Amino acid sequence: MPTYSYKARDSAGKVVTGKMDAGGKEELTGRLKNMGYMATSVAEFSPVFKQDLFSNVKRISPIELVIFNAQLANLINSGIPIVASLYTLESQLENRRLKSIVKSLCGDIEGGDSLSQALAKRPRVFHPLFLSMVRVGETSGKLGMILARFAEFSERQEEMNQKVKGALFYPGLLLFAGFAVILYIVTFIVPEFAGIFIQAGVRLPFPTRVIYALGTGIQHFWISILSVSAALVLGVRLWMSTARGKWWWDSLKLKLPVLGNMHRKAVVSRFARTLSTLVASGVPILESLDIVQSVVGSEVIARVVAQTRIAVEKGESVSEALQVSGEFPADTVRMIAVAEESGDLDGMLNKIADFYDLSLQYSLKKLTVIVEPALLAVMGCVVGFIMASMVVPILDMVKIIRH
Repeated sequence: MPTYSYKARDSAGKVVTGKMDAGGKEELTGRLKNMGYMATSVAEFSPVFKQDLFSNVKRISPIELVIFNAQLANLINSGIPIVASLYTLESQLENRRLKSIVKSLCGDIEGGDSLSQALAKRPRVFHPLFLSMVRVGETSGKLGMILARFAEFSERQEEMNQKVKGALFYPGLLLFAGFAVILYIVTFIVPEFAGIFIQAGVRLPFPTRVIYALGTGIQHFWISILSVSAALVLGVRLWMSTARGKWWWDSLKLKLPVLGNMHRKAVVSRFARTLSTLVASGVPILESLDIVQSVVGSEVIARVVAQTRIAVEKGESVSEALQVSGEFPADTVRMIAVAEESGDLDGMLNKIADFYDLSLQYSLKKLTVIVEPALLAVMGCVVGFIMASMVVPILDMVKIIRH
């Protein structure tokens, strides 16, 4: 079925534009008329290749989606119809890809789709959690309230992600800069000095010979080293994309000293925050667990959630299933058990998420306080060892010259 672009006017004379699939121009004109619009121009849509290429390449950042969700919730809560709200947002967006997607959403809704149906056609852009909550909001008639709840959820998640990235940025930059300096010294400076020592007949000590061999090896075989490294990275990434690879990697991350505990806090917080948002929005518990399983971000915890869903379907409680797994902290399981008895599961899960977010922030601060001086000390020792391996031959050369 071809796609047509159109311009039309509503009963107030306002011009609206969009795209819609239809069997022909007459069918499109009739559908617009039934919706209260008078078509002024209809043409078969033929996208420009360069513009589409640019739109597909440009990435939609999480922050742009957070802002879009919040603005859409505000507009709908203000009583503005969905299509008018989307057109308003589309006119304000700067990201061309997101702008194009929102415009196509308007066309789908004007063509008879609900908002959830239109969103479901774009699973790579819109979060499964967002889609489920929109569907529940449409069914319950509380779309604005549920969109506001999702906007708050996504803001908290993105805020936490930014804090984690911010805490790890300086240690990562320090590590990268230190590695670059050491690589430069080993590859270019040490071989130059070593060549002078060899020509002067100075016998190089063992540490200097090792660093010299490493530096000359990098100089002569850097293409092979890069190729092998790229192949290894690609191979590891491909293996980690398999179910077995994901399981192994996620299991390793949870077992690491210090970092494993922090990763577990982040996963438990995401589990609790997501499940709380879904339950509070009226999504059935089994469907909520299905969604949480797909977005929790850990294959190990995802399997626990899958087992929990089976147990809940058989009549067991969420807390009992989580306790059997042994992957969730004991205090979290006890708090969920109390919430199930009191009937305030979403409220307790939200408190659990807040607690682990705060705990993770403190852990990150402690880690950065320890890691930064530790990295400086390690790099200082490495650079000192390299410089010492150069100073010793210089002293030997001085002795030879004196004699």
